Amino acid sequence: MVTFYRRLPRFEYLAPKTMGEALSLLARYKGRARVIAGGTDLLPKLKRREIKAPPYIIDLKGIRNLDYVKYGKRSGLSLGALATIHAVESSPIVQEKFSILFQAVESMASPQIRNRGTIAGNICNGVPSADTAPALLTLEAKLKLMSKRGERIVKMEDFFIGPNKTVLVGGEILREIQVPDLPPDSRGRYLKLTPRSSMDLAIVGVAVVILPEDGICKEIRIGLGAVAPTPMRAKKAEDVLKGQRLSEEIIEKAAQTAAEESRPIDDHRAPAKYRREMVKILSSRAINQAIST
Repeated sequence: MVTFYRRLPRFEYLAPKTMGEALSLLARYKGRARVIAGGTDLLPKLKRREIKAPPYIIDLKGIRNLDYVKYGKRSGLSLGALATIHAVESSPIVQEKFSILFQAVESMASPQIRNRGTIAGNICNGVPSADTAPALLTLEAKLKLMSKRGERIVKMEDFFIGPNKTVLVGGEILREIQVPDLPPDSRGRYLKLTPRSSMDLAIVGVAVVILPEDGICKEIRIGLGAVAPTPMRAKKAEDVLKGQRLSEEIIEKAAQTAAEESRPIDDHRAPAKYRREMVKILSSRAINQAIST
């Protein structure tokens, strides 16, 4: 199928130089402006006329010192609003200490998109298939949201409220993603099912962070993408495994529970029945691969 791109519709482009200026513009044009960090999702949608063009687009790219990937022993990992997918992918500290996030970003899009797109933008789109969302859910990330009224911290699992919908209210910008340190012996695995390659959206995404100890599951977090109205934690499946010996039978039971928790739909990319079965298969595979590393 050939995709026909038209010219961008008309809008006023605003390029603030500071976060304060960006927040002032967003407050001034409340309800009439959209914020972009990389624009790799919004601009193609505007060209294809999939969404109505806002009167104003506020581009954060000109704001200095928002593109950081920082780590501290007490604070953990901090990702600025303009940290690109490539910057996170190439960060030695992410590769070493947050391997599941590295696996997720490595699976995303093309090198061109990864060099332009941001982790914050991937989250703020609110799409159920966002690759970083299941990984960040299992990492128990928190999000710093800023507006002219001040700032607030929101748990990642509370951020998504529906397809393409988040808790961001008028005038708010995602300023920073905060990821706490994992226990030293924990292990993670992200698996993504696509028709062809990383260029495609996930049909199913499964993230697992597990802390095994002498064959017992001390802690487990399972994140699912593209199989519910929002990215989600499979908490019933986690409860099946917690405190249990990691046998083949208990892993299969947990994987089946994750499949039953999922709420996929039929669409042009895959039927719900297939997605649910793949949640079971990928959950089992991710758990087994995580504990074998």
